[in-house]
Amino acid sequence: MRPLILGLLAISVLTGCQESPTGRNQLALVPDAVMADIGQESFAQMKEQNPVLQDPQVNGVVQCIAGELVQAAKAQYPSAPMPPNWEVVVFRNDTPNAFALPGGKIGVHTGLLRIAETPAQLATVIGHEVAHVLADHGNERLTQELGLKAGLLLVGLFTESEIAEDQLQNALGIGARLGITLPFSRAHESEADIMGLAIMARAGFNPEQSVALWRNMARASGEQPLEFLSTHPNHDTRIADLSARMEPANRLFRAAEPADCNL
Repeated sequence: MRPLILGLLAISVLTGCQESPTGRNQLALVPDAVMADIGQESFAQMKEQNPVLQDPQVNGVVQCIAGELVQAAKAQYPSAPMPPNWEVVVFRNDTPNAFALPGGKIGVHTGLLRIAETPAQLATVIGHEVAHVLADHGNERLTQELGLKAGLLLVGLFTESEIAEDQLQNALGIGARLGITLPFSRAHESEADIMGLAIMARAGFNPEQSVALWRNMARASGEQPLEFLSTHPNHDTRIADLSARMEPANRLFRAAEPADCNL
């Protein structure tokens, strides 16, 4: 039995090794179809368990921004796997956050709409979350959490129904209590920042507004834990990293048609 398991693990590792859209090596063993199913099921539960905003004007603006970002993401990262359709929902939740799940699901909290002062600032966060999906961060984290089980899942000897639900949700960046968002690792967060900046610029949203958004977040959140105790980069680090990549982002922005989505 042991040689069989080791052989399956070796096949899984060879099959799952890949590069993220930024060229970072990653190990993501869970089949894309399984990740999409997990994301869709979790999103359906969220809509059942959390109040959804019905304001057509707000929903229209958020959907416009998300739509522009998705189209830009396809153009900026054409080799990255992209869900064919995306669903965008605004949840009544006071926390200033958003999330995107495999299978093309985007959730935006009403609390974020009070922090994001412009469409470009809202695009900063949504673009970042779309980048998590394009970079397969949920798959990578689930692979890390499950270890050998992920390899067995790949070859069909293990099913997602045999995996604890909280493990699946945590890997997607949502808590066991649906609607509570969780951070990815600092490496994933930084990669999503880099990709999100390019996506928003290509979509016609001023990338300079990304820095303004995180300054707003810093004011709203107050004191943060020391960076080495947190999986999120602290606001100063995030702003510095974005500023360092602003020149190529501005070139993308100048070449793009300005987005027309009004808050």
